[in-house]
Amino acid sequence: MKFLRIALVAIVFLVNLAIAPPSWAGKDFTKGTDYAEVTQAINQLQQAKDAPDQAGYTPEEYQQTLGQLQQQKYIIETATKRAQCHNETTGMLAVYANKPKKSATQLYFLGAGEETDDDWDCDGFYLPAGTQVVLGPTAAAQALTEGIAVKFVDGTQSIARTNPAGAIELNVAPAKVFKAGEINWTIPTLSQADINAQTPSPQIID
Repeated sequence: MKFLRIALVAIVFLVNLAIAPPSWAGKDFTKGTDYAEVTQAINQLQQAKDAPDQAGYTPEEYQQTLGQLQQQKYIIETATKRAQCHNETTGMLAVYANKPKKSATQLYFLGAGEETDDDWDCDGFYLPAGTQVVLGPTAAAQALTEGIAVKFVDGTQSIARTNPAGAIELNVAPAKVFKAGEINWTIPTLSQADINAQTPSPQIID
């Protein structure tokens, strides 16, 4: 009888695993819209590989864009948890985050040395006008003349650091960069001083 009970419990457990994988199971982000968009963009770009100039690219720009898209595809395919934002700058960061199935993407504040909880999806950063930024490992530094929102694909572990020159440097190039009116996210007119004066948002901190 004891053996039958153990066997029954084991069967129920296995059935539950099949129906609803536990929270520690790896997540599959390849069914999301980000993956579909990245795959489509790669396919379209590869169709222009023999004449990149006709698609508006120099050969160098073509290879760089294709490389970034392939990196995004790899991130989505290999990610095991939701996107997180890591603040390794010397100040406060404004981040865009949502809690899946519970709250839409909104602006929150992440203190220096903090990272977002992996129960949340950190979609990207808000970078204010006047900021010196380096948008990825191969990007050049630029001074922003207006605030922008940078968006990452599902599963990205994005890190913002303050580099020796004082610029905010991203460890991975964003999938998209938006100005006010180009996305339904709130893109405010906050300065970095305004952001530094904010209180960190406790609900998103790991």
